[in-house]
Order: sequence, then C-alpha cells, then structure tokens
Amino acid sequence: MIEFGNDNIQQSARPGLFGLGSLGLGSLGLGCLSAGFLLCGLNTPLQAEEMVLSLEQAVEKALAHDPRIGEKQKLVGAAEGLVLEAEGSADWIYDVNAFVALAPSIRGDFYDSSGQYNRDSLDMTGVGPWFNVDFTAVKPLYTYGKIENYSRAARENVKIKKGDVNLARANTYLDVTRAYYGYLTARDVALLVEDALGKLDGAITLVDEWVETGKAKQSDKFALETGVAIANRFLAEARGTEQVAMAGLKYLVGAKSEDTLRLADTQLKPVVMPDKTLPELQLAALKNRPEMSQVEAGLSARRALLDAKNSEFYPNIYGGLAGGFAYSPDRVSTEEVAVYDPFNKAGATPVLGVKWDLSSGAQKGKVAQAQAELDAVLELKSIALQGIPFQVAERFHTVSANDKMVKELYKAARSGRRWMISTYADFEAGIEEADKVITALQAYVLAHSEYLQVVNDYNVNVARLKVVTGEIQ
Repeated sequence: MIEFGNDNIQQSARPGLFGLGSLGLGSLGLGCLSAGFLLCGLNTPLQAEEMVLSLEQAVEKALAHDPRIGEKQKLVGAAEGLVLEAEGSADWIYDVNAFVALAPSIRGDFYDSSGQYNRDSLDMTGVGPWFNVDFTAVKPLYTYGKIENYSRAARENVKIKKGDVNLARANTYLDVTRAYYGYLTARDVALLVEDALGKLDGAITLVDEWVETGKAKQSDKFALETGVAIANRFLAEARGTEQVAMAGLKYLVGAKSEDTLRLADTQLKPVVMPDKTLPELQLAALKNRPEMSQVEAGLSARRALLDAKNSEFYPNIYGGLAGGFAYSPDRVSTEEVAVYDPFNKAGATPVLGVKWDLSSGAQKGKVAQAQAELDAVLELKSIALQGIPFQVAERFHTVSANDKMVKELYKAARSGRRWMISTYADFEAGIEEADKVITALQAYVLAHSEYLQVVNDYNVNVARLKVVTGEIQ
C-alpha cells in the first residue's frame, strides 16, 4: 500500500566519445512498460490513424484506456458485491427440500368400523410413490451485531479498493510522463549528435584537402573519423530509445502500432517549479494521499471485524415459518390424531428460535487474529504519518536540486556551443588544430546532453512530487 525510499534515479558517469561515454538514455525510466508491450500486437488491424497529443491529452487518453485501472475498478465492483452480501444477510432466508421417493403400501385402515385396532393394517403389500416437501422461511431478528459489523467492514473495504484505483491512475500518469519526456529527450539528443556529426564531416572534408597540401597530418583525419564512428554509436542509441518511448506511448494511450503519433511539444523544456513550501506540500500529502484514506478505512474495517468476531460468541435470534407436506397415494390415510404417518402429512407453523454455532477454542483464536490485524494497521498508520512527509521531502529536495542543475547546465550548454562554433570557424580558417575542434565538440555535446538529461529528470521528478503530495490521483 505504502512504499518508501529512493526511486533509484541513475546518475551515470559519462566518460567516452570525445569523452562522452553513455548519454544516459537508459535512465529515462521507460522500463515500466515492459510487460505491456506484449499486448500491442493483439489489436485487430484497422485503418491507421494520425494524432498529435500534448502531455495532458496523452495522460487523459491513457487514463481512459489503461487496463490496469480497469482491473482495479472491477475489484471495486467485487467489493461492492460483498457489501450487498453482508447487508443481505439480514433478509429472509429460505430453505426448501423437495424429493420423490418410494413408500411402503399398507393394507386397510388402522382402525376398523367398530373402533378396534386393525392388526392387519400395517401389513406391507408393496411400495408406492412418495412426494415430500419440507421448508423454512426465517428472518434474523437479532444477531448481537454480526450483520452490522460485517457490513461496516465490507463498506470500508470498498473505500480501500477505490484508493487502489487512484493509485493505479497515478502510476499511469507517471508512466505516460516518463515515456513522453523520454521520447523528447532521446529525440533532442539525437539532433544534438547529428549536429556534431555535421561539424565532424565538414572537418574531415577540409582535412582531406589539407593533407594533400601539407597543411594537416593524416593523424588529424584519423582522430576525426574516430569521433564520427563513436558519435554514430550514440546516435543509434538515441534513435533506439526514441522508438521504444514512442511504442510505450502508443501502448499507454491505446493507439495501434501502425498509427502515427506526434507530440505537441517541439522540444524538451523544463516545466514550472512548484511554488509551495515543503511544509505546505507535506500537509497536503497527509490530507490528500489515497494511502491515508486507505489506512483510515482499513482501521475502521479491522475494528468492525474485531467486533464481529467477538459477537460470534453469542447466538442468533430468528423468526419465521416452518412446515412440510408429504403424500403417498398407495397408503391408506387416517384422520386419527393419535396416529402420525410421515408419508402423509401437511402442516405449517410460525417459529421463533435461537441458533448458536460456537467452537469456543477456535473462536478465541479468531478474535486474537482480528486483534493482531487491527494492531498491524495501527502500525501502518504510524509508518504513513512518518513516511509520507519523508517521501515529500525527498522528492521536494530532489526537484529543487534538479532546478538548480537545469539553470547551470543551460548556461554551460550555451557557452559550449559558442566555444564549438568559434573553434570550428578558426579550424576552417586554418588557424586551429583538429584536436581543439574535438575538445570543443566534446565539451558542447557533453554539456548539452547533460542539460537534456537533467531537464528530463527534473520534469519527471516534478510529476513524482505531484503524485507523492496527492495532487495527482
């Protein structure tokens, strides 16, 4: 119900291409869709559609489509059925047993015309059909709180299941957010690498000309070609991640694999920083988080179950009607009240009774179990009261750090591009060495890719902050 701790945000070091190493695309948080991708191919082929979605539109479509939410909603329906079952236990209870069997035939009446007992009357002369119906219709009048408490526990269980629906909706929101920003990040990284490749290709063309005139060495060309090959490796990684993110978005919003889906955002940008203070966010989380409502409902349900288990020590008082009918045509009937023939009878009577089902040893164990489960939920409430503010603080400080990182890396990316452009211009003019071009490209690509990665982390962490404060559910 409630989980605490770090979300394992990866902070990978990036030594390598021109010193770049991995561009960190593996940490975009797209792995959450793994099992869902298996369902993408199950759609019946239809005419392909084209759609353009913003993040808000993608989230809206995903919330309406995600079968994980549908599953939780069905479980709410099952819990509501349990309420009907518990409350319906106070209604009439019918027990009807009807059968057809064989009954022994008898000779004559039990008494002769003079009133003397007929000794031959019970002589069996064969068998005949026997039609029998027994019935009871009773209604609980007083159960010492069993029905009321079980019904209250069932109603609280509905609240818990509805909380699960809200949690599933929040998870879907996070999945869409990670896939949406992951796609934009991978796409922008690919464009960044393509820009660097353009500069490298141009530099190689110049070096080819300069090698023939002696203005450049063959080693300069090898250095540039090495950079091109490694850059192509990261371009392939970025494009692959971009395709995975798009496939995830299509799955989440219910689009088919052949549909064309484009994002409304043309580039990755940082979202607005939340303007509330940490204490305000923590207070909102304790008030709005679905888990808090679930804990309160769980406590109420467990208290009701404990009361219900204690009431099992007492009987149930009921009233109603009981009776039966039996008929065997091959038996001689009698109107003598002193004679009872179970094969020929008819009657019904009002009843008032007490029913007591009690296994004293086992019942004590059931009460102890219910008490322990109540105590466990009380401990869970303590965990929530301490853990939820910590979750909010963790995410708030992470978002604040990301915000500062975004601002600083934006400056670095701009300066790195200016450095790269000016160095490349000097190289074209023949007054700069090839290794200086590679160094400048390294700094630019590293700074800009770090900027894109941190913007992605920042945007996703803002979304997580909205979830842990209960704003999204």
